[in-house]
Amino acid sequence: MRVLLSSVWIWLLAFIFVASPYSAHATDSPTPAEAEGRIAELEEKVDLLTEEMGRLETIFAVPEALELESVYGLGPAASKIYLKDKGLSIGGYGEIRLRTFHDKNGANENEDDVFDALRAVLYVGYKFNDNWVLNSEFEFEHAGTGGGGSVSTEMLTIDYLWRQEANFRAGLLLVPMGFINEIHEPNFFFGAERPEVERLIIPTTWRENGVGIFGRIADRVEYRVYVINGLNACGTDRKCDAAAGAKGFSSGGLRGGRQKGSRALANDFAIVGRVDVDVAAGLLLGGSIYTGNSGQDQNGAMSGLNLPNARTTIYEVHAQYRGHGVSLRSLWTEAFVNQAGKLSLALSLGDDPALGGGSKSIANHMRGWYVEGAYDILPSILKETRMSLEPFVRYEQYDTQRDVNSRFARDKSKDIELVVAGLQFKPIPEVVFKVDYRHFNLAQGSRADEVQALVGYLF
Repeated sequence: MRVLLSSVWIWLLAFIFVASPYSAHATDSPTPAEAEGRIAELEEKVDLLTEEMGRLETIFAVPEALELESVYGLGPAASKIYLKDKGLSIGGYGEIRLRTFHDKNGANENEDDVFDALRAVLYVGYKFNDNWVLNSEFEFEHAGTGGGGSVSTEMLTIDYLWRQEANFRAGLLLVPMGFINEIHEPNFFFGAERPEVERLIIPTTWRENGVGIFGRIADRVEYRVYVINGLNACGTDRKCDAAAGAKGFSSGGLRGGRQKGSRALANDFAIVGRVDVDVAAGLLLGGSIYTGNSGQDQNGAMSGLNLPNARTTIYEVHAQYRGHGVSLRSLWTEAFVNQAGKLSLALSLGDDPALGGGSKSIANHMRGWYVEGAYDILPSILKETRMSLEPFVRYEQYDTQRDVNSRFARDKSKDIELVVAGLQFKPIPEVVFKVDYRHFNLAQGSRADEVQALVGYLF
């Protein structure tokens, strides 16, 4: 873009010179007074063109350098638009992953190794003026729509920037919970896969339609509060359909209840809020909570089902430290679903309790947590390097069947310990290579270990 603008600038100057009566094509010799006047006229035109070219570059030029800075909790690539004075911003990220299975216990014997262009994401933002900002995120998954891939809008917001302490947002919002849901660019989390705790209990990537406020107070406390459409426990595109079956809440978590902004049922709304505090240099503490009904008034003859309100509440607390080459994270989350037993029966997820119950029911209570640590060993080997090489390890424990209705059987295969160990290399901050080993330990049953490799980028 800047090359194009420079070319336009050169051609305009050439046109001015050729078209000017003072150019070499002029046949009359001007008097000294006329020459001085023409020179002054040319200088005025050049000044006007310089000002206009600067304005056009500000509006249309895409920045060539990326400041890896998070603004209002968003990922750095998504934050670029807030760092501009005005005009267009384009960014993005992507991931290509190889996953292999190592079947030591006879589990997953039919699983194929998979090499997947996992996602390519484009951020497009436009800053109309000092107050109004458009921001958007478009995701292309699995290299297209033919083989199970998809194209989706992950974020689409209009912000009114009033002041640092209080701003307003409306549109398709990223739900502000956990570490990964808002900052999910591969350069900013360890491992080739996002933490399972933040996929199954906090159903990352989670976005819903809504409105809210956000800001930063005393340059230390950051907050976001949104009102959004609630989850849909049934999880179908529009209405619960007894014939189609349920694709929403399950014994494996809440992930299927996301409506993703697509013709979302809004009979039930929810509220979500988050606070983060910069306690000291490099140390952040925070938490968030979500609560709202998930039944979406789907009951009676129209749906063929009778869903309860199914109020769903999720909370999480988290801590992070980064400094001196050390990266530490921890997160604890719990989810509660009221009337989970009745909901399971309505969605045919459990056998008739009179016959002994089933093990596919939605839990009343889910819990998960993880701790993670990494250390950048490269600065001690190569002084003044921009590269990083970080061994890391993460321990996760999660149970999406921690407590179920007494009439149903608990599925103990959902009580899982996961250890992830690996290595992350960044030749430049915008490009990352990862390799890791994932070992699962189930309270009941078995699951194959996995080795993964990933290349990711952002711009």
